[in-house]
Amino acid sequence: MWTVSTLGGSKPFSYNPERGLSSNENYCHLAAGDSWGIFAFLCAALWNLPAIPALNSTDEVGAGQSIQKTYDLTRYLEHQLRTLAGTYLNYLGPPFNEPDFNPPRMTRAEMVPSATVDFELWRSLNDNARLAANYRAYTHLLCYLRSMDGQVAKAELRKNLGHFCTSLQGLVVSIASVMSSLGYPLPSPLGSANPTWAQGPGATSPHNDFLKKMDDFWLLKELQTWLWRSAKDFNRLKKKVPPAALMLRLEMRGF
Repeated sequence: MWTVSTLGGSKPFSYNPERGLSSNENYCHLAAGDSWGIFAFLCAALWNLPAIPALNSTDEVGAGQSIQKTYDLTRYLEHQLRTLAGTYLNYLGPPFNEPDFNPPRMTRAEMVPSATVDFELWRSLNDNARLAANYRAYTHLLCYLRSMDGQVAKAELRKNLGHFCTSLQGLVVSIASVMSSLGYPLPSPLGSANPTWAQGPGATSPHNDFLKKMDDFWLLKELQTWLWRSAKDFNRLKKKVPPAALMLRLEMRGF
């Protein structure tokens, strides 16, 4: 039995699912202006609802959600790089923008971390080792990419490179978050990440300019390979680590 204050005084009423709100005499008619009575009724109804755990609270962000976010970011960067690489290779000109151009990797480019590791060897590594390799590679590749950004003459291309660098920095932070949530320490850097060829555009001879373009070509190629493989890594990892909400449900059920 509930009591609601109306303009005509307090009236007791009961709630029947089939009849609705009723009083001892007839249905209780709440006056249009009686907002306090309606508010009191709603508060009482909400107070008696069973408590429901917040499975999707932002405080429950776990490893599974960090992995999903990182996976989504790698796929976004893959898409972003396809457009950027085509534009940048056209900026470099022939032969770099020709579809069948596939030069051998030069010694100068060995400073750029290679993703051409044997597939079976890569899969045999544990999660910590693969995450550490991804973190080191993207940290290093980001430094090279920023040096490219500073030497591009076209403003629009420079803007696109800067946007991609920001997204890639987000991926590095996201990988670090995944490692932290899984209890893995961050790896040490690969050493000096400053490209020795990153000099002003006026300081290069025509021969060195061609070699610089080769470095840029290999950087974009390695970025494509790393992002492709990272997407597979995080897709595999997210299947091994369930989201935080699922973990909470399992704990509530006693598993």
